Amino acid sequence: MISLETYKVLHILGVLLAFASLGGLTLTVANGAAKSTSSVRRLITISHGVSTTVILLCGFGALARLDVMHGNIPGWVLVKLACWLVLGLLMAIPYRWPALARAVFWFLPVLGGTAAVMAIYKPF
Repeated sequence: MISLETYKVLHILGVLLAFASLGGLTLTVANGAAKSTSSVRRLITISHGVSTTVILLCGFGALARLDVMHGNIPGWVLVKLACWLVLGLLMAIPYRWPALARAVFWFLPVLGGTAAVMAIYKPF
């Protein structure tokens, strides 16, 4: 059986990898790389996919250990799920709309901060 602490560490490692991959993607595209010319596209795509999977699995594993889910899903969990969904969708924006790559880069801390506030304070 995996402990709560292990789930938390793996969850945070997944978040770090997701933000590293999205940061790398946004800066690569902002510097002029296209989908067809990026030499690190495969690395970024794989790391993003692995990280978002780890985030989701370990997040739900931690929720199971916390014994939080009794019928209704708490609001803070729904907000964190929305953050996870946005984190997953952000991968598509820089290649499709390169002009938004820098905006995505600056949006990442806002997204991470929102998820962190929900996890720490559990406001609702």
